Amino acid sequence: MSTVADKLAKKSTRKTGGKQVRLRLVYVDFWSAVKLSFLGAVALAIVTMVSFFLIYLVLQATGILAQADEFVGVVTDESVRISEIAGLPQVMAFAAVVSILNLIVFTVLGAVVAGIYNVAVKVTGGLLVGFMSN
Repeated sequence: MSTVADKLAKKSTRKTGGKQVRLRLVYVDFWSAVKLSFLGAVALAIVTMVSFFLIYLVLQATGILAQADEFVGVVTDESVRISEIAGLPQVMAFAAVVSILNLIVFTVLGAVVAGIYNVAVKVTGGLLVGFMSN
């Protein structure tokens, strides 16, 4: 059975200066993909928490939150206060919820992508990867 990867391997017959190796990726370990996607999701969660904190500090330092609080107070006759709704504890709690949801979604997404790749390899023959030493 001739696959597209075999045809591409036969087409490039030019000689190179270094040693060249062609490998075909035909399987992605499911648990390795889950662990790697979880690690990436943890990094993304940390970045999310820090960015929410820094954005809140910038908005508070520039006075945008105070102006928004004043504007909403005028519009709602002081019945709604943004400073009570969007304080630092509330913002950080929201950031934690977003981070946890992202952690779950990205971990599951990594597992699904690994499963889809393993099924697609049966049709396509895998990904042909070339390595060359200098």
